[in-house]
Amino acid sequence: MSKPIIDCQVHAYEHNHPERPWQGHLTGPDSANGAEMCAAMDAVNVDGAILVSPFSMYRFDPSYALEVQAAFPHRFGLVRPFDPTSASVEDEVAEWAQQPGVIGARLMLSGIADTPASSEGGIDRLFAACAHTGLPLNVLAWGSLTRLGDLARRHPNTQVVLDHLGLPQPFSPPPPAEPFAALADVCALAACDNLAIKISGACTLSHEAFPFADIWQPLTTIFDAFGLTRCLWGTDWTRAVKLVTYQEGVDAFRDTGHLSASDKEQLMGGTLASIYNWSPAPV
Repeated sequence: MSKPIIDCQVHAYEHNHPERPWQGHLTGPDSANGAEMCAAMDAVNVDGAILVSPFSMYRFDPSYALEVQAAFPHRFGLVRPFDPTSASVEDEVAEWAQQPGVIGARLMLSGIADTPASSEGGIDRLFAACAHTGLPLNVLAWGSLTRLGDLARRHPNTQVVLDHLGLPQPFSPPPPAEPFAALADVCALAACDNLAIKISGACTLSHEAFPFADIWQPLTTIFDAFGLTRCLWGTDWTRAVKLVTYQEGVDAFRDTGHLSASDKEQLMGGTLASIYNWSPAPV
């Protein structure tokens, strides 16, 4: 591939230590710090990545992601999660948008799906703030696809990016018995012109060994619904290590015969560069 390969989602984090303790646990290596993440990307010939500050470890604190981007500014664009219940969420988004390397925001919609309807006002304010700043809003919406569709239609000026195919994904074997059971609900979201979809973690849904042949029929259905100009390849490799190696997550797409060379360039970096207006800089 002649154009940069860009992973739409990785998480960098330090080992757990008192100065920046983990607030929870994310399945993956004990450490995936900035240098280790760059080494992992170099080993599989990935040029750049969107670094999503990991909610599992750091909740709404993006300080480590900012440190990594400052150390490796040519490799990473930054996304951080926001708390939609915060009374100052608009100011927080505006401040975030001014930080070096920032290209997006994130909402953990699945984690608040059971909160009272009154919380919807804060979510609306987050959507509006992202529209105002021009930041794409990445949304984890497992089990909340209908709700996300309503939000996307209510905020047509907000660029929404659906995380991880919109489908629940495992952290360890085995994959779900029917991993694509909600495929029709995912594809229905293609009617929202302002909504793109991350083809991230797809290999963790396979019931077969590499090269994961059984994922291609449902993926093709998604590509046909959204068009490749709204599909972004990625791995989320640290979360997926018990099911798929980083090399496998890259090669399953880079070496597949299911996509043409131009389609691979679009899926594995072209769409991302367009939606986020960002690409890794030459070293």
